Amino acid sequence: MNKYFLTVTACAFAVSAFAQQGNSLTAKDYERAESFMGYNTAKFIDNANVQPNWLDGDKFWYTTKTDKGEQTYLVDPSKKTKTLTTDYKATTPTGGRRFGGRNEVLSPDGKKAILIKDYNLYVKDVASGKLTQLTTDGVKDYGYATDNAGWKHSDAPILRWSPDSKKIATFQQDQRNSKDMYLVTTNVGSPKLEAWKYPLPGDKEIPTIRRVVIDVENPKVVSFNIPADPHRATLSDDISSSGTFDDIDWKADGSEVAFLSTSRDHKQEKFRIAKASTGVVREVFEETVKTQFESGQGSINWRYLANSKEIIWYSERDNWGHLYLYNSETGKLKNQITKGNWVITRLLKVDEKTRTLYFIANGKEVGNPYFGHFYKIGFDGKNLISLTPEDGNHTVSLSPSSNYFIDTYSKPDVPPVTVLRSLNGKLVTTLEKTDVSRLTATGWKAPTPVTVKAHDGKTDIYGLVFTPTKMDANKKYPVIDYIYPGPQGGSVGSWSFVASRGDNQALAELGFIVVVIEGTSNPDRSKSFHDMSYGNMAENTLPDQITAIKQLSEKYPIDTTKVGIWGHSGGGFATATAMFRYPDFFKVGISESGNHDNRNYEDDWGERYNGLVENADYEAQANQNYAKNLKGKLMLVHGLMDDNVPPYNTLLVVEALEKANKSFDLVIFPNSAHGYGAYSPYMMRRRWDYFVQNLLGLEPPKDFKMQGTVLR
Repeated sequence: MNKYFLTVTACAFAVSAFAQQGNSLTAKDYERAESFMGYNTAKFIDNANVQPNWLDGDKFWYTTKTDKGEQTYLVDPSKKTKTLTTDYKATTPTGGRRFGGRNEVLSPDGKKAILIKDYNLYVKDVASGKLTQLTTDGVKDYGYATDNAGWKHSDAPILRWSPDSKKIATFQQDQRNSKDMYLVTTNVGSPKLEAWKYPLPGDKEIPTIRRVVIDVENPKVVSFNIPADPHRATLSDDISSSGTFDDIDWKADGSEVAFLSTSRDHKQEKFRIAKASTGVVREVFEETVKTQFESGQGSINWRYLANSKEIIWYSERDNWGHLYLYNSETGKLKNQITKGNWVITRLLKVDEKTRTLYFIANGKEVGNPYFGHFYKIGFDGKNLISLTPEDGNHTVSLSPSSNYFIDTYSKPDVPPVTVLRSLNGKLVTTLEKTDVSRLTATGWKAPTPVTVKAHDGKTDIYGLVFTPTKMDANKKYPVIDYIYPGPQGGSVGSWSFVASRGDNQALAELGFIVVVIEGTSNPDRSKSFHDMSYGNMAENTLPDQITAIKQLSEKYPIDTTKVGIWGHSGGGFATATAMFRYPDFFKVGISESGNHDNRNYEDDWGERYNGLVENADYEAQANQNYAKNLKGKLMLVHGLMDDNVPPYNTLLVVEALEKANKSFDLVIFPNSAHGYGAYSPYMMRRRWDYFVQNLLGLEPPKDFKMQGTVLR
């Protein structure tokens, strides 16, 4: 990591910029800071995105933007041509499936759609619109395919169609004995009560799913001959992610369905195969872990290969996320497919004919362990080949035939290049090179990637540093730590190029150095790395944040006596923890929508990463128990209609602070959910004001009005 240096010109700018401001910042200062937000920087970026619209024969068209306007190209991989065109914008692309309606799930052949009506399932003939009832015994709190456990409560059905479009795998979800969550609106007159099922850690009864297969063509419900499962999956807060039924894999002819049963505490996985016609379930094998099991990092990576009677299995049993080959008849391990000190994140393609797997993996190449590359390997674990040789983080999408893939690679400080390759990795053509020269001309600059040691003094951790574009070489700057502690994700988010990451650079322009540190206990690395704070979520990566800031102060002009911290949701939890448990280090905090006591947050998240209540000390981790330690300035924020993290989490902390006779600030959004929607610009302005007043010691412009929308 290079030492920080300043040019004479930059120093001159800085002196003139701040010398005339006295004890306040002006509206022009805020306007300049806001110019670094994504809604202002995007217009200066050229050739940024390639969104393919696939046609027959793996041809595709895409549109890109430059300072001269939009340009559309037609790409023909077989001819290795990319042609400027005006003909294809109106062409309907192939390769995608559309939903018959917002709350309907379309069959693979596009002829039928499933929907929920009065807790029962119906199939709609797409051509005629005719509805046929599939189930009859669904009732309130015991409905079919319902997506309303915990913080999810939509009307979309959760199911998985068989490939032949004749059957669906789904469930009847029993919530009859689960507890309710309550929120009320703020309005003139009587408030409206919102009530729904929201189980909490430690509840005796949580929602369970009775698994079924439904014959759609000749309506019949076939129940599996096993007890109901907890509403759990291997990679999400519920039994569904992105609106699909997780951990399900059909045999092509619809005669069998493979699935996983996950224990309530996520420690035990049972691989099972059911006969679709009878519901008879066969136990294949199971895996038990000490902490929590995951089937991938971002996607479920197991597959049932019925033709060869095999299973591709994902496990972290050797401390790294790898693939294994099992016999589906005997449940015996045939061989480990991948191995080494690196982790597979997404299995993208299984070629059963050539017995080849194609996947994204992190950490195999030298450098940043979060950079993903695309690889292929044989089922036997031989012939591992990298298909994306360039240094950087690679995002890959396959063509409809899977004969080609589009690869976009970049780094946090290096703009993307997008290329088209054949599936063997051979370059077909370069599609676009993102040009940020117009953006750079405005004064923009990328954040600096950094590497420091974790609190154990041994483990490398990674992050980004945002510094003002105009700096004073003779001063030190207050530091703001943006935090999201996970453990299901981290502070940095994407390790690809992003011109504007929330308001990090905007805050830096006001006179701060902003740091974003990916602490230990987050995913995408080893199992032991991810499990470092298992059973003690209140650690919140804070020891890593503190030691990182101290290390960075040796290379950057950081004033470690003026440290601010802020975050949303899990970051709100971490921020309050920082202010209460490390009050001599963190001086100013803004805690937004925090899950301050995980006994007050939905059951699956806490029990997955912390353990069952009887096995983990949730009481010792609750923020309200440490509120009496507050020394600095703390702002608490919450939406009173937050159906993800209920507002009572923050109100517990409010009450504790009042009992302890502590002064604090409180911002409430009466009718907002977990995000603040139309009030997000207001919250951003309040955040800027709070840090300017309490870390810089300056007065902000009064009631500055943000012009754009905030997307983080």
